[in-house]
Amino acid sequence: MSGATTINTEAKIPEFKQIMGHPAPLWMLFMTEFWERFAFYGIRWALVLYVVAQFYSGDPTGESAANLVYGSYLALVYAAALFGGYVADRVLGYQRSILVGASFMAAGLFMIAFPDQTVFKFGLATIIVGNGMFKPNISTMVGKLYGTTDPRRDSGFTIFYMGINSGALVAPVLTEWLASAVFGNHGMPAYKVVFMSAGVGMLVSLVWFFIGRAQLKGIGAPDESNADPKRMVYVVLGSLCVIPVVYFLLAAGANNLQIVLSGLFILLSVMLLVEGIRNGKVARDKVIAMLLIFFFNIMFWMFFEQAGSSFTFLADKIVDRVMFNWTFPVAWFQTVNSLAIITCAPIIAFIWVAMRNANPSIPRKFGIGLLFNGAAFGLLMYALSMLVNIDNKIPFWTLFMVYVLQSIGELCLSPIGLSMVTKLAPTRLVGLGMGGWFLSTGIGNNLSGIFASVVSGEAGMSVTSALSGYTFGFYSLMAGGVLLFLIAPLIQKLMHGVK
Repeated sequence: MSGATTINTEAKIPEFKQIMGHPAPLWMLFMTEFWERFAFYGIRWALVLYVVAQFYSGDPTGESAANLVYGSYLALVYAAALFGGYVADRVLGYQRSILVGASFMAAGLFMIAFPDQTVFKFGLATIIVGNGMFKPNISTMVGKLYGTTDPRRDSGFTIFYMGINSGALVAPVLTEWLASAVFGNHGMPAYKVVFMSAGVGMLVSLVWFFIGRAQLKGIGAPDESNADPKRMVYVVLGSLCVIPVVYFLLAAGANNLQIVLSGLFILLSVMLLVEGIRNGKVARDKVIAMLLIFFFNIMFWMFFEQAGSSFTFLADKIVDRVMFNWTFPVAWFQTVNSLAIITCAPIIAFIWVAMRNANPSIPRKFGIGLLFNGAAFGLLMYALSMLVNIDNKIPFWTLFMVYVLQSIGELCLSPIGLSMVTKLAPTRLVGLGMGGWFLSTGIGNNLSGIFASVVSGEAGMSVTSALSGYTFGFYSLMAGGVLLFLIAPLIQKLMHGVK
């Protein structure tokens, strides 16, 4: 392993000042992630609405295409983490990878503010490349603040996850206010202001990490073999060359992209398995367990990530948002997930610690996540079949509670998944393993766009098309959750005591 951070053992972890029972650098990484997620989620509510408004003149037939673009964008964001993790492991180190990634993300966010479809997709491609360098590596560094047997590890990742959701909570409210009340109106929001505001947030994240990285005491810094500044230049030039490739993948369509992503996942699985076999039976079994969990992760995100696509059109067209002569903004639904996670994350973290020996295994926590996600779709089934009013709208509270149920499921799955990878991935390829986690999430996100395009239908979303699609989501998730519970003992055996 060429980077010093990738060979850390528990004995080599520096002595850190403790704040609220956790290493002080956790809180610096928390705020770095806060601003990066502010940027990322600041544009989430606006992307599909902007595509329909700007490139389809507001015609509902553009909803399907917007959903596909959104799903492909998210898929590539997470798939890019595969390469970002590899670059950090073998070429650049984690700290410099994060700095390069943040710079590219900021540039891409400002690019998508230009109202041209080609520039827009090149901007998305630039964000994708930057996020691939940023996202897996900051998550990996959180894991390297703790020993592999440190009982605070899962709760540390949950606190970090709160940083993600704090930024995601603030972003939609602020960007919607700027777009609709300051620079536009509710009938025609100034979407370019949304994108530019997100760009400013990304610059804050960049500066914050650049200043605060001294707290890490060498974690994530390059060792002598990859400290040459020329490596950073080569990575920047290589990233610039990759942007047109990503643009082509965006333009190729979601179905073709799915073939590419599946091929990458197979390649990654082989690489991890080869490394695991090389390290012995225990390492091999851990990789197999991790790959099985990745499969269920794909299923979770395929349905969860309707939040930025079909749920946005559902909120805009089928949810009754009028309360006390005031209309609840569509963008604010994006805050429900974050608010629920910020509220529930300390409770969930406390429950995991308090249960001690009765603490559910990682596979069963994932199963719980799938079941809560399924319950959210069950609520939508009920609302769309039993609670539709004369205006073909469902009550506000139903979609609100869908986000809450999904958020509880997310807390059972996503922060635990980040921690799981740092425990199960081969020591030399922890960054690549984290990239695999995000690649599986990316595959789920691409499938989410394909699924959302079916939900919207050719003429735009209707009660009938939504009910049909969400019914499929309910049965799929419930079946997946039950199956995972049944095979959890087998997966746990393969994990050789990892909890």
